[in-house]
Amino acid sequence: MEEEMDEVDRIVAAWRDVRPDIDVTPMQILSRVTRLSRQLDRKRKAVFASHGLETWAFDVLSSLRRAGDPYQMSPSALTVELLVTSGTMTNRIDRLASAGWVSRQRDPGDRRGVLVQLTAEGRRKVDDALSDFLDLEAQMLKALDDTECASLADSLRHLVASVEAVDTFSREDAGEGVADARSDASPLAGPPVVDPAAVAASRVQRSASARYRDSA
Repeated sequence: MEEEMDEVDRIVAAWRDVRPDIDVTPMQILSRVTRLSRQLDRKRKAVFASHGLETWAFDVLSSLRRAGDPYQMSPSALTVELLVTSGTMTNRIDRLASAGWVSRQRDPGDRRGVLVQLTAEGRRKVDDALSDFLDLEAQMLKALDDTECASLADSLRHLVASVEAVDTFSREDAGEGVADARSDASPLAGPPVVDPAAVAASRVQRSASARYRDSA
């Protein structure tokens, strides 16, 4: 059974109508990736909020949980894993410690070092949130069978490698979209994605503005 056209199909069709000279095929994939990322981000935030967590808090707690018993990491290791500055990480650790979900411990291997450790309460918090989070993801994938999921996972793995190997759009091309994506991105969600449709629209708008200035 053929599925109905979605918004991306309509956008692609419109671009092909007004710009038949360019290949807009990449939009069929990457615009959907962008929309999926936005939807997933909103749904994840709702799940974490139901447990009294923000996305960044879940990210830190889950990093410590994945480290295994005794669930410790250095602040610098957390900074690298979660792609934030040391100042941001210090602030987040302070807030999690105030909530009783992590504690700071002396590093036995470095007298001047500190380790961040997940508390028992923090472990319960992240385990409960993770359970609901995975239930959500399972519901979102229920339209795909096991074979389709495995095939999609492989294709996305190749796509991520391909995207990471290509230089990002310049700020002139992407406008504020790249900065917004970076500021909103969660490490769970992966690298920021620039919507090709938005980039193309920006280019057309700038071109039209330039023609108007030239004719003025």
